[in-house]
Amino acid sequence: MTNCGAVVLKGFPLSFEAFTASQSCAERRQKPVRDCIVSIEQFLKQRAVNIVVAGHYTLPYWYDTQGKLRIFTCWTTRVSPFRMMVDVPVVGKIGDRLTSYFCDFGKFDGLISHAKASSFLLELEMTQSMRESLANKLTWLEKKQKQPSIPELRKDSRIVPASPQSTVTLADGTIHACFVIDISASGVAVSSQVRPHIGTPLAIGAYIGRVIRLFPAGFAVKFIERQSRIDLTRLVLRPSSLSLAANAADVAGASPGRAGLP
Repeated sequence: MTNCGAVVLKGFPLSFEAFTASQSCAERRQKPVRDCIVSIEQFLKQRAVNIVVAGHYTLPYWYDTQGKLRIFTCWTTRVSPFRMMVDVPVVGKIGDRLTSYFCDFGKFDGLISHAKASSFLLELEMTQSMRESLANKLTWLEKKQKQPSIPELRKDSRIVPASPQSTVTLADGTIHACFVIDISASGVAVSSQVRPHIGTPLAIGAYIGRVIRLFPAGFAVKFIERQSRIDLTRLVLRPSSLSLAANAADVAGASPGRAGLP
């Protein structure tokens, strides 16, 4: 997993040709995106980098209560200078054009060409020079994965789960899917279709806390008790029905006027 921050590329040659070698003739001739769409199976056979990078995106028809486009957190899983697989909380529709931003890559415009239950294949709309720049970044990031000794020029690294899917359990027992943005021993930041008010008691996975902050892509929760770093991965495990029922009861007990949260 990579964190937000500047990526400095020094001493690594441009590798655009390595990526284009596995692309279609239409892509090598810089045809429009709609003429270059491939299936997910085809993309898995093309030259690309399996890498998880945090980002966010907007869909053309999702708005908040103020009439502004909703911002959702997402994660790349496989990236090339032509397209990327992205894990998302809201999938969108095939053919949707969207705008996204990723920590290590910057702003991308693209077209959803294929969709699965919690991810989509995004065809990237960019110039030749932008593709070459992305190819260079991917080469560096891939090298960084294989050689961790390469100096990391980022600050404030976060604990980010390899599999970010989790659940939000509210006091009334309703359960919503969410993405874990980052976690610490004292709290968690998540992105979800549900947007609780500040002060709302709830559970993220197996841990109970209270919403302390809202931000464009989601909200932050402070745990009732400080957690062990070793146990934090439990946040991304989808609890069983029995655990969810117990969570709902505990959250209800943490509601205002009851014991639980301070």
